[in-house]
Amino acid sequence: MSNALQSLPLGTPLSPSAARVMLLGSGELGKEVLIALQRLGVETIAVDRYDHAPGQQVAHHARTITMSDPVQLRALIEAERPHLVVPEIEAIATPVLEELEAAGVVRVIPTARAARLTMDREGIRRLAAETLGLPTSPYRFCDSLAELQAAIEGSDGQAAIGYPCIVKPVMSSSGKGQSKIDTPADVAAAWDYAMAGGRVSHGRVIVEGFIDFDYEITQLTVRAAGRDASSNQVTTHFCEPIGHLQVSGDYVESWQPHPMSPAALQRARDIARAVTDNLGGQGLFGVELFVKGDMVWFSEVSPRPHDTGLVTLSTQTQSEFELHARAILGLPVDTTLRAPGASAVIYGGVDAQDVVFEGVAEALAEVGTDVRLFGKPESFVKRRMGVALATAHDIDQARAKARLAASRVRVKAAQPV
Repeated sequence: MSNALQSLPLGTPLSPSAARVMLLGSGELGKEVLIALQRLGVETIAVDRYDHAPGQQVAHHARTITMSDPVQLRALIEAERPHLVVPEIEAIATPVLEELEAAGVVRVIPTARAARLTMDREGIRRLAAETLGLPTSPYRFCDSLAELQAAIEGSDGQAAIGYPCIVKPVMSSSGKGQSKIDTPADVAAAWDYAMAGGRVSHGRVIVEGFIDFDYEITQLTVRAAGRDASSNQVTTHFCEPIGHLQVSGDYVESWQPHPMSPAALQRARDIARAVTDNLGGQGLFGVELFVKGDMVWFSEVSPRPHDTGLVTLSTQTQSEFELHARAILGLPVDTTLRAPGASAVIYGGVDAQDVVFEGVAEALAEVGTDVRLFGKPESFVKRRMGVALATAHDIDQARAKARLAASRVRVKAAQPV
């Protein structure tokens, strides 16, 4: 696999010299990537499954298609002819990306192969555990409720996963469809929840044995240019580890840096490097890991900015979004931590088509806090509508400040004028 650095000449947006980048998926994370690209003079194309997605509100061009439809996806890429295609979600017709990349039509970030392997949990888990031999939780893939029950209980002649265990759709995001099973009475409900929460409904789940970990982290890993301008090789860079709190598999808080023993930090980075070296290409990867003492297990990897990495908007010299933008363009990156900080999710709390935000001034009144409102056109009770950010002398203070700021922002249905 080539480790040569690929650069994209920068020109002027909306002119023949423009460097054109297309994002497939334009939610809150994609929006920040688009802004980072535009600061470097890139012409941006934001694609999503619905109109007025957050990233579409700031991009030079907005397009709405079903990205899992190979005909629609191919037609759009061939019509727009971007230099780079940057997948930002899982539900994409990745065989089309592989075909277009092989034909030299477009470069996919980090690579079309990486997009295919990481678009579902099966590809990346088999790569990590079976190809690379990395430590993971015990796991099985199941295509029916009966197979799930048999895998947990070992009634199919294979080793039992046992209770408690975690069930997830093979393709989902932000914890959707994920649940913990403690007893046989929970299995059917977990299967139904996984089927409802998957990005693509094809009736397949992963069931994982429960690891009694002390904490879990996201190790943001960047494959980008080095500081030596004469080198034409991709270099691996690491951000400080990000700790996070999840509820039902969904991130609700994150903080950076998370304290780790030197041995655990080195193991985490060794695992992250092994996975990202195999996936190749350029860009930022969010590698999720379980940690107990000095032991580390691989969980998942996303070849793109990670939701827990929203904290880097306040903590790092360059946020994960700026790192991703620079990496894919072939530019040097800086992963320096500026200050300890935290993020806390602002949920919708209401189902409404048109909403207003109250309490933002109160949230921002505390020194060292910030708020990002994502601009989503529709609110749901458990939909992320924004995030509160905070910096402080240590992560405990930062977490308290972020939680307080988030609690002060209230989402309400707009009143007709």
